[in-house]
Amino acid sequence: MPEIIQDNDPYTQPSFSLANRMRRFLWNFACLLLFRPTPRQLNAWRASVLRMFGAKIGQGCNVRATAKIWAPWNLEMGDFSAIADDVNVYSMAVIKLGSKVVVSQGAHLCSGTHDYESENFQLYARPITIGDSAWICTECFIGPGVTVGEGAVVGARAVATKDVPAWTVCAGNPCKPIKPRVIRDA
Repeated sequence: MPEIIQDNDPYTQPSFSLANRMRRFLWNFACLLLFRPTPRQLNAWRASVLRMFGAKIGQGCNVRATAKIWAPWNLEMGDFSAIADDVNVYSMAVIKLGSKVVVSQGAHLCSGTHDYESENFQLYARPITIGDSAWICTECFIGPGVTVGEGAVVGARAVATKDVPAWTVCAGNPCKPIKPRVIRDA
């Protein structure tokens, strides 16, 4: 069952509490002043700013200044993971990246959506989990509730609305397994 954001009429009530909206307002203000204008080399600084807003960031992580993070308190990154330029981390629910994960330019990790069968178009959120050593390629879309297995590769512009198996290269819309991912010896 998806996590329902609020069970009110969307035409008369806001979807998020005042506290949530205030927290996001403060984050957006801090992001504008302390996160976005930083040079590429200040990864540790950006990680610190994210941690100030509740993100769980491992050591050696790299989050580019142009990444859009909706709610840092719902972001978890394992050691040595990276979020590239122009990635949209729409973290209405927890988005968890394992260690050594790469999320490439322009990808969209979207943990929230609407129930189009609901009379009031109910908003809901489901967590996204990306396993260790996975690669989310350029301009991919990873939808609510999706788990990307360890070592998986989701090809450029793929649309993953269902789980992606571990150590598999997947691509397309909808995203489907193409072949096993085999790591060559150096």
